[in-house]
Amino acid sequence: MKSYTPSQIRNVALIGHGGSGKTTLSEAFLFVSGAINRLGRVDDGNTTSDFDAEEMKRHMSINLSMVPVEWHDTKLNVIDTPGYADFIGEVRAALHVADGALMVLCAASGVEVGSEITWAMAAERSLPRLILVNRMDRENADFERTVEQARQILGSGCVPLQLPIGSASEFRGIVDLVRQRAYLGPQGEEGPIPAELESHVATQRERLVEAAAETDDDLLAKYLEGEGLSVEEVIVGLRRGIQAGKVFPVLVGSGGHCRGVDRLMDAIVDYVPAPTEMPACSARDIPSNKETVLTPDPKGPLAALVFKSTADQYIGKLTYFRVYSGTLNSDSHVWNAGRGREERLGTLHVMRGKNQEPVGSVGAGDIGAVAKLAETTTGDTLCQRERSLVVPAPQFPVPNFSAALYPRTKADLDKMSLALARLVEEDPTLHISREHDTGETLLAGVGESHLDIAVEKMKRKFGVELTVSPPKVPYKETITVGTKAEYKHKKQTGGHGQYGHVFLELEPLPRGSTFHFEEKVVGGAVPRNYIPAVEKGVHEALQEGVIAHYPVVDVRVVLYDGSYHPVDSSDLSFKLAGLMAFRKGMGQAQPALLEPVVKVTLVVPAHFQGDVMSDLNGRRARLLGTSSQGGTAYIEALAPLAEIQRYATVLRSITQGRGSFSLEFDHYDEVPAHLAQAIVAASKQQGES
Repeated sequence: MKSYTPSQIRNVALIGHGGSGKTTLSEAFLFVSGAINRLGRVDDGNTTSDFDAEEMKRHMSINLSMVPVEWHDTKLNVIDTPGYADFIGEVRAALHVADGALMVLCAASGVEVGSEITWAMAAERSLPRLILVNRMDRENADFERTVEQARQILGSGCVPLQLPIGSASEFRGIVDLVRQRAYLGPQGEEGPIPAELESHVATQRERLVEAAAETDDDLLAKYLEGEGLSVEEVIVGLRRGIQAGKVFPVLVGSGGHCRGVDRLMDAIVDYVPAPTEMPACSARDIPSNKETVLTPDPKGPLAALVFKSTADQYIGKLTYFRVYSGTLNSDSHVWNAGRGREERLGTLHVMRGKNQEPVGSVGAGDIGAVAKLAETTTGDTLCQRERSLVVPAPQFPVPNFSAALYPRTKADLDKMSLALARLVEEDPTLHISREHDTGETLLAGVGESHLDIAVEKMKRKFGVELTVSPPKVPYKETITVGTKAEYKHKKQTGGHGQYGHVFLELEPLPRGSTFHFEEKVVGGAVPRNYIPAVEKGVHEALQEGVIAHYPVVDVRVVLYDGSYHPVDSSDLSFKLAGLMAFRKGMGQAQPALLEPVVKVTLVVPAHFQGDVMSDLNGRRARLLGTSSQGGTAYIEALAPLAEIQRYATVLRSITQGRGSFSLEFDHYDEVPAHLAQAIVAASKQQGES
């Protein structure tokens, strides 16, 4: 692939709901441009961008994929993204390095929930956006209905740039409203506009010209005076409106049959800004800790952001980057600014799906990849040591769906830690943690499918087989009233015996106080050298309560009396006495079971607020407050962790995938008596098994 200047590059992300045809469209780009000579199909598992084994198996995109296309002396860095909600982190990474987004809508399904979510993400980054009404050859395809939905849901700036000629099995071409030309048949041959469409074409073109004129005072004055705008003036006006986020041109086609794909690539060249036309990227200069502005100058200071890392079983780690300034060269040394480490680059590549095309350099505005970097991970910036810069990294969603992982064999246990570290490095939306109280290794992700695929990937890529189960709830135990307890440990077996005698006072502490030990022994009833042993015994007793063997918290223990034997007393004797006295006292102090309570912050469409709050009430949640803004409701509540562990799936069902939430631990609270009995029974059953 030849080298391109920044003005000849277009970085565009394909976004939309799962099943809208993004991957098929990217395949059509490659086919129509001549990059491939055979059109792959998602159902056959042979497309360029869906090359992962899980993608081919499930017939869906899981990872973002680079699909560079050369078209009319311009390089289109097309980024195919997943449409399923569990892989939204891949969409965030793609939008972070893109200069524009192409929303792909199915002409039969219209604007679906994935379309809304990814559109909002692109709007958050103020990216110029185009819309393709795809699959016009499908049964029930309806262009007008889809455009009207887009206006209502995505914004009033949605205006047709093209019109279809026919639909479903009768779809046979498109009309370009800017140039007022019809393109018919499989080859898109230019021809006259069908007579039955002339009136509709005139109306829609007037709307398009008006949208273009409103972006510029001179064009608007000319339009209001009744003068027609030239094709070039309409294009200039639309470009301004698109870059300002006021105009979203709607195109039409069928990726599966390559209808309108050439005109779509023309539109990307015409309307998606080049890196040189985008707002300058800001970076932080490490030595001065000041913000600096980077322009896409191939001769400027080097700044390349890593936006994705993958682990390949043949070539090792593969690192994807976008160069914002300067030029990255093969076989060179660079500086990882965030980690303060030098990296040696091997051969740079342009990725096309899984295929790698070696290149000598990757310049400003372009996207490339390099293998086998030792230190660099997603979010890092590569630069020169003498000019240490950090470019803002993508912000990934916080995972809130967890599962406990258990290795199936001893061999799996030995390999599990390294494999998990590699997995998390590849996917920043996965988090690994260790729950101390339950002893479980927890893997957290965006949703159930996300974790299922991660576990499959562990087996396929790293040879580690894991059993997955819902995480155990880290219950704790405490006491509710004060009490006193005595225990004498006395054992005679010939020779030196064992003797330790203690009196303990137990008092409940406020929630979150953990544990406090004191001694108030007078007269040397317990020699001072044995007091640490008593405390050690109490600490050991805290590890297992008397109700269901959960750790004990929020207790104050006072050693206030006891006795000893000058020959038979020992550290072990007093440790055992302290342990047994505490257990005896806890049984007398009306012990209670505690459960973790989390603060839940939800963001949901306002019309789902009532359903969400009703569901939370059924989960023993306590509402803290609500607010709303622009059709979005914000809800805060406290809820028991046991009731909210699988909430990601529940909320997605209630809100049709439009809601999101975050969790953070808040405090421990007493479990209601009727629920505590069931938890104790389950704990005993587990212990017996």
